[in-house]
Amino acid sequence: MRDPIFEPIIINKLKIKNRIYLPAMHLGMAQNFEVTDQIINFYAQRAKGRPGMICAGYATVDELSGNTQNIGAHDDKFIPGLQKLSKAIKDNGSLCAMQINHAGRYNFSFFLNGKQPVAPSAIASRMTKETPKEMTTDEIKTTINSFAQAALRVQKAGFDAVEVLSGTGYLISEFLSPLTNQRRDNYGGSFENRMRFGLEVIKAVRDAVGKDFPLIVRMNGNDFMPGGNPRTELQEYAKALSDGLVDALCINVGWHEARVPQIVSCVPRGAFSYLARGIKEKVNVPVIASHRINDPKTVRQMLDNGMCDMVAMGRSLIADPMFPEKTRLGKEKEIIHCIACAQGCFDNLFKLKHVECLCNPLAGFEGTKPVKKTTSPKKVLVAGAGPAGMTAALTAHSRGHDVIIYESSSRPGGQLYLAAAPPGRDEFAQLAKDLEIQIAAKKIPIVLKTEVSQEIIKKEKPDTIILATGSKPLIPPIAGIDLPHVVESWDVLQDKVFTGQKVAIIGGGAVGVETALFLAEKGTISAETIKFLLVNRAENPDTLFEMATRGTKQVTLIEMLGKMGKDIGKSTKWGMMQDLGRHHVKTMTGSKVIEITPNGLIIEQDGKIYEIEADTVVVAAGSVSNNPLESVLEKMGVEYRVAGDARQVATAFDAVHQGYKAGLEI
Repeated sequence: MRDPIFEPIIINKLKIKNRIYLPAMHLGMAQNFEVTDQIINFYAQRAKGRPGMICAGYATVDELSGNTQNIGAHDDKFIPGLQKLSKAIKDNGSLCAMQINHAGRYNFSFFLNGKQPVAPSAIASRMTKETPKEMTTDEIKTTINSFAQAALRVQKAGFDAVEVLSGTGYLISEFLSPLTNQRRDNYGGSFENRMRFGLEVIKAVRDAVGKDFPLIVRMNGNDFMPGGNPRTELQEYAKALSDGLVDALCINVGWHEARVPQIVSCVPRGAFSYLARGIKEKVNVPVIASHRINDPKTVRQMLDNGMCDMVAMGRSLIADPMFPEKTRLGKEKEIIHCIACAQGCFDNLFKLKHVECLCNPLAGFEGTKPVKKTTSPKKVLVAGAGPAGMTAALTAHSRGHDVIIYESSSRPGGQLYLAAAPPGRDEFAQLAKDLEIQIAAKKIPIVLKTEVSQEIIKKEKPDTIILATGSKPLIPPIAGIDLPHVVESWDVLQDKVFTGQKVAIIGGGAVGVETALFLAEKGTISAETIKFLLVNRAENPDTLFEMATRGTKQVTLIEMLGKMGKDIGKSTKWGMMQDLGRHHVKTMTGSKVIEITPNGLIIEQDGKIYEIEADTVVVAAGSVSNNPLESVLEKMGVEYRVAGDARQVATAFDAVHQGYKAGLEI
């Protein structure tokens, strides 16, 4: 049967064996612009999964265009490292491209030894909080030539194609946008003038690499910046690029400053394919769609429906490098899906750490902590089938140990299902299912509805035990905590309890925020209903927006600290804070709950006492480790390890990585 994913496609004269394109992603793995073994190992592993083409990068075009953690292409001395990378990718089964880029005003003077970043105009960046230097005409010409020379180095290094980044709020898109380009010369003013820099860059690159070398441009389908380039202008730019200059267009989404979520779990799968379609209908070169494409079904639909010609899958191949091969071999059920948490792939970059992955503990460590078969197999009992327990079991099994899992509840997955309950977070349930499928595929026995006890330990006689029993809700010592209208956030998220119209939530950490959004959605209309009403013009868009964001419950979120969501990752937090306001959740920071009363709460804020009416009080004060077995095992003298929340309450990312480490060490 025809599978659109594995139909070849030709870009310029290059035949690509399938429609999966791994786009360039900042990995934070270069050192002083040099390609490292870490980068080579990362991409070699993805090449083994056989995507049609891998685009590495981005690579710098001059000393102001990036930082030392970017791959360098601005000097001939970097060509040997680039050659090693292209060879590693091609030797392992994929074609390869390198993306070149200039960050413009998105660069930090901190990374430039105090030098001022450059841009078309001296307009401050909301992201860097710095004002760049306006480029002179001579500097513009020099930069255009720098792009061309960097592309030539990419070609000399053995890459099959070069990609130029012309979006995301970086230099070329800064010239395109009236928000950042207020020049009065030939590079500013009209859209024709604002396109000039990008088109001159691409023409210079084409002249440098020749007509037969594939040239791809990654550009925005929509900047999502109020007052910026509308879609129609970007489509016009795409037409200008495709008119004899470029061989394919890879459609990006938004600027880094945009207030529209782009890569996190609240974005529906394939949501931005409409942008690729809008450009595909205007140009005569292949178009690659991007963002939140993480399963074969979505890929096939997009290709078969004519939304695009290829799909860019970056974080999906971080989570599972073998995604393309599993799909080709009919093993789609065994794919570990990216859940769009952004905890390791994006949040790490803000900490100047290299890319990692919640779903794949090997990501970023390829070649440094491989699973090796043991010479002395042991019997391993894993207590708990949450993310830590299942990851530990899979890792220990892969080392050759005999593993059995015990889980006290009726299904594996643990708190992943709690994390999946709030709106836009259902991808966490996908990880629970993926791990469960992996457990079944490896034929690891799992005993449900059974807590590990001394009797079970004596019966199973394990050589070692991994304690992954998770955590339990923290009950704060507040007067009135035992009143009948007080409920636990975990019970709310699992729909085990009913809540009244007026709800007060104690605790503004991750669980409190998620619970507030979960309750604020109650009474809003569904996406299906919105489409029905919109298509039939039954209500105007403003009314539909109100019906989609105003629920039937009045939710008040109370936090003792000075800000909400202190334990939420940076990539996700801003969107969740935006949603709290959008869904009319009242937030109170710096507020201490003194007492819970039959009618609500008494709180202290700024030295003043207030009473808040509430039909239901939800406790979301955090969690504590649930590890009753450790003391038992100490007395029994049984070898054990502790992983996940049972060790220390943290995140799902920590649970998976600790589980992997525990399984690896046995």
